[in-house]
Amino acid sequence: MTTILAVTRDGRSVLGGDGQVTLGTSVQKHGAVKVRALREGRVLAGFAGGAADALALLDRFEGKLEAAGGQLLKAAVELAKEWRTDRALRRLEAVLVLADATTVLLVSGNGDVVTPDDGVLAAGSGGAVACAAARALLRHTNLAPRAIVEASLGIAAELDLYTNGRLTLLEVAK
Repeated sequence: MTTILAVTRDGRSVLGGDGQVTLGTSVQKHGAVKVRALREGRVLAGFAGGAADALALLDRFEGKLEAAGGQLLKAAVELAKEWRTDRALRRLEAVLVLADATTVLLVSGNGDVVTPDDGVLAAGSGGAVACAAARALLRHTNLAPRAIVEASLGIAAELDLYTNGRLTLLEVAK
């Protein structure tokens, strides 16, 4: 598993993920990169779940994003529809967290396209911990989104066995 976290505030979004790859009960890799910048850095994507499945979905999403002229929500909805109805895609086990400068989305194989009320979204085994930490920091501090994501993923790494502190953070602004 993994932890992916996105936070948006004041026209700036940050997407971060840890680097741990676990197979069974052992860590296979510490520095995997599970977040990507798309469309010349204007859209960010992160994944939790099977790497091969997630990478196949990211390829499909990139195609949808191009066809939608870079419109994040439209591309995400189109991906969710295809993911839900295509027999081969339905078997893919991953979750995508997507962001542009003002929006964060979660897309799942169940057909979900979720936009959070507060600009905080997380996925993966440490997602609940990272999300709770980010919400507290967002509500009670003036920290920038990058600092919130970094601190929150650090807290998740302290508590979740499948999350480490080797983070990759990407940022997009208006």
